[in-house]
Amino acid sequence: MASYKVGFAKRVREDFRKIVKADADRILAAIGSLADDPRPTGSKKLKGEELYRLRGGVYRVVYEIFDDHLVLTVVRVGHRKEVYRD
Repeated sequence: MASYKVGFAKRVREDFRKIVKADADRILAAIGSLADDPRPTGSKKLKGEELYRLRGGVYRVVYEIFDDHLVLTVVRVGHRKEVYRD
């Protein structure tokens, strides 16, 4: 299986500023592993949208997958209570 290119939406940089460094490092490692397997065990497709989420403790990574181009874009990263709100 080919490796996906991982990209980040502009908003994600702000999201990471709100997260403690130790947690941010763990989340970045999980995001890095998505390049090899964009739909790992534990990821879930969100209802009504073409987005997926990955759990990382109390934090969630929301991302979309473009299989045609082998691209994965991280849309949001945040606490589970806040990540799904606009």
